Amino acid sequence: MHNKNITIALAGNPNSGKTTLFNNITGTRQKVGNWPGVTVEKKEGIVSKHGYDLKIVDLPGTYSLTPFSVEEIIARDYVLEECPDVLIDIIDASNLERSLYLATQLRETDCKVIFALNMADVARTRGLKIDAEKLSELLDLPVVFTIGNKNEGIDTLLQKAIELAESESEISQKRRVKYSKDIENSITKLQRSIEKKIAGKLPYNSRWTAIKLLEDDRIVKERVVQKAGDNGQDIIQEIQELRKKLIDRFHEEPEMVMTDERYGFIAGIIKEVLTTSQKNRIDISRNIDLVLTHRFIGFPIFIFFIWAMFQLTFSLGAYPMDWIDMGVGGISALFESFLPDSLLKDLLINGIIAGVGSVIIFLPNILILFFCIALFEDTGYMARAAFLMDKIMHLIGLHGKSFIPMLMGFGCSVPAVIATRTLESEKDRILTILITPFMSCSAKLPVYIILAGTFFSAKAGTVIFAIYIFGIIAAFISGRLFRFTLLKGADAPFVMELPPYRAPMLKSVLIHMWDRGKMFLKKMGGIILIGSVVIWALSAFPRNIQYSVDYSAEIAGVNALYEAEIKTAARTADSFGMKSIEEEREAAISKIKLAQDAEKMEKSFMGRIGKKFAPLFAPLGIDWRGGVALLTGFVAKEIVVSTMGILYAAEEEEEDALQKTIISSGMTPLSALSMMIFVLLYLPCIATIAAIKHETGSLKWMFFSIAYTTSLAWVAAFCVYQGGRLIGLN
Repeated sequence: MHNKNITIALAGNPNSGKTTLFNNITGTRQKVGNWPGVTVEKKEGIVSKHGYDLKIVDLPGTYSLTPFSVEEIIARDYVLEECPDVLIDIIDASNLERSLYLATQLRETDCKVIFALNMADVARTRGLKIDAEKLSELLDLPVVFTIGNKNEGIDTLLQKAIELAESESEISQKRRVKYSKDIENSITKLQRSIEKKIAGKLPYNSRWTAIKLLEDDRIVKERVVQKAGDNGQDIIQEIQELRKKLIDRFHEEPEMVMTDERYGFIAGIIKEVLTTSQKNRIDISRNIDLVLTHRFIGFPIFIFFIWAMFQLTFSLGAYPMDWIDMGVGGISALFESFLPDSLLKDLLINGIIAGVGSVIIFLPNILILFFCIALFEDTGYMARAAFLMDKIMHLIGLHGKSFIPMLMGFGCSVPAVIATRTLESEKDRILTILITPFMSCSAKLPVYIILAGTFFSAKAGTVIFAIYIFGIIAAFISGRLFRFTLLKGADAPFVMELPPYRAPMLKSVLIHMWDRGKMFLKKMGGIILIGSVVIWALSAFPRNIQYSVDYSAEIAGVNALYEAEIKTAARTADSFGMKSIEEEREAAISKIKLAQDAEKMEKSFMGRIGKKFAPLFAPLGIDWRGGVALLTGFVAKEIVVSTMGILYAAEEEEEDALQKTIISSGMTPLSALSMMIFVLLYLPCIATIAAIKHETGSLKWMFFSIAYTTSLAWVAAFCVYQGGRLIGLN
């Protein structure tokens, strides 16, 4: 028999531990997609518990059911329209009063609600004691203590949720907020009116609908009027009359009065259920913040953490990189020995394996980078970074909250651009979107690693860190320029919650890391594979090339030249001399073959394209092959390395072929630095460009971003290369 299905939604304030609890319940059994119609991440997980298949839905964090951002609208719509079997409200037990505001609003819906008093251990360390039984009695719903990052209370919570879902009892109408007499009379009058004037089922619970209409909730008003049809205008007029009476009565907007009365209701609950210990307690988060957010030493510590992240990414990632590189080389050698010479063999070895293999070896570095970013988020340090950056962000007319999307850009620019929708000001959103691509995403990291590792060796981690800092500087300079020209406006005030520090849960961090790692692997089997095949085809055709030299004759001449010497050594039984002569012959033949491969590449379709653009990249110290690699980076930045793997490494078949061939191509440390600067700054990948178009709603800003970033990249790379040459660097 199949298990019965139950849908459980997790709601709660941001930083209440909701996602940690979700990760703990679902583990790796998660499905990540987008909510219908919007590009906001949707997380679901299926788990089997106590004979039931539980579908767990992680809703975006919200402080109330009066939405302002897209995420809050999604959370409310899911609660009201999908009406899950059970709604678990994750409450921060250490901040009960604030959390209960959303909780009281959820009690006014038609959902079965259960409270999870999460972070109970933090509450205890703060000297707070909550009477869960009393709270359950006062609000007439189940209450369970949980500690999400320690897996405590989770099983009990799911058991209670199943019991609540299976219970036949009606949703209690008692224990809800009771407003003052005038407000309640207006609610009742409007409730009866909309029940009478709307045919069929109301979009939402009638009492909750009446409350939101009195609060002048735009979204609810639009849906009710649409449902009412011809009676819509009558309802609007009645709402306006009732609101006017309440404003005359209280000399305040009804929504302000109702908010005050909700907090009054909450204050009464707090007095009944919460006691505070009088013992001296240590607020660990506050003491840590005395150091990490200090006005003088906080910023250097932040810079050190970022530097350490990139050092760790490069140094620790080098070991598994070598192992994967050996594996890719082994696969290539296997195909080389077993397959006969053919176009298919060339495609497999020089196209797919050389292209995809040259990128997949950087998977460990990507995973380490995402692991570090997940640590910043889970510990609560990400919010501190935004707080530290607030004063610096004000230099370009933004506030610290804008730095969070920029910091997310170190992982991937697409979610970073989407994250700007949490900013209230339209100009702030556009400005943040325009400068976010200057943050080096993980897709650019393989390019830095291959070039910095080839030319800067032991200092590679520091060089990569400097590249990231250069991107931040470019973003700030550009932001200041835009704020005083294209996007003039006053600075927005900065109010941001600093969540308490928490010990990161390894399981949650690993899930976050693997989610992003899966995106990287999907690219390997999709866009990188397709790109590699296209680049190989352009570099492998045309097959019939008119060479400037008869390479076959030259190879035959070398063989004939050394043949006599080898025979002489054989007659004298000089095995050492014969081996030395054979090595010389192989080196001479190899040199001829390299020249042949180079001419073949230059006369291929890819070579012709590269030669056309060569004058554009020559002042930057980048040869035609590097120029072609940069052009393919428009699709995805990982393809830059894939293209280099095909165009450079095609000329060498031994270990470390790509690095050796890059050096032999004439590239210098200075031109490698120039290329890294260009990759850092030039036009975003096609997915980011689509996100910019979607979030700004304008082709104008999309094309401006492409033109500005690419122009700045060329100028900056030119200054680095030509400036370096002037002072004698190479």
